[in-house]
Amino acid sequence: MKARLSAVIEGQDETRKCFQRYARTIVQLALVEDIGHGDITSKNLIPAEARITARLVAKGDGVICGMNLAYEVFKALDSKVIFHVLIKDGMRVSKGDVVAEVYGLARVLLSGERVAVNLLSFLSGIATQTRLYVDKIKPYKTGIYDTRKTTPLLRRLERYAVRTGGGVNHRFNLNDMAMIKDNHYTACDGRSMTQIIARLKARINKKKIVVEVDTLNQLQEMLLSKADIILLDNMNPQQIARAVRMRDKAAPHILLEASGGITLRNVRKYAAAGVDRISVGALTHSRQVLDISMEFVPDENV
Repeated sequence: MKARLSAVIEGQDETRKCFQRYARTIVQLALVEDIGHGDITSKNLIPAEARITARLVAKGDGVICGMNLAYEVFKALDSKVIFHVLIKDGMRVSKGDVVAEVYGLARVLLSGERVAVNLLSFLSGIATQTRLYVDKIKPYKTGIYDTRKTTPLLRRLERYAVRTGGGVNHRFNLNDMAMIKDNHYTACDGRSMTQIIARLKARINKKKIVVEVDTLNQLQEMLLSKADIILLDNMNPQQIARAVRMRDKAAPHILLEASGGITLRNVRKYAAAGVDRISVGALTHSRQVLDISMEFVPDENV
């Protein structure tokens, strides 16, 4: 359990300090983008010394993710802001739940509101979507994986949200592992796939090799290769089940991954077919945000 929590907090390809520096950079850039030369509304309406309490409230059901980033937003504007987390990352939330309370200068809270809420809603949406997939395939041992179909420059945040929702991260970048797809095969000018894999295996030391196939005939050949993972692209659950039987008989050490056309409606059928991994680009590229708002609490003493 401790190891799992550590993986969620630190990530599988970055240390905690590295991730924190990256997150702070994203927050700082987002604040510069949103505030510009200053919050002219708050500056000209709100007294500089006015302090207030605000609540971050969930407007729907889901899984919370991004609390530390929301805190970093307000902290970047004023280190004296008090940020009280009520619902931690990875916990479920229901409509109307207060997920955090913030106390500080009213101008600071108003200036940081949109960036904090945007990041929290965005990452919670990914975590929520991931949890839906993970829950859908229980009790099967199949892992739900993300893909590189992420928002440019926000990949580390999105991968963190996937882990928070119970999913697993695929390769972070092109250097993490080799993945031979149809375009690679075409560009290799006539070499057989087994030759390509053998050549690659000899050159990349101990890094894993994934090879994509879209027919069972291609799978049969790849089961005799040195591939570590075979990606079964756009196959239906019946084909996946047959592929698993072929793998179990010929090369049980090779992992099988299903991808393409997999949705919440059919993901359980893919898991039931016995595949080891299911990769879903929709975790990051088609997620909906979890609506969260910031609401000021009136001062009862006024």
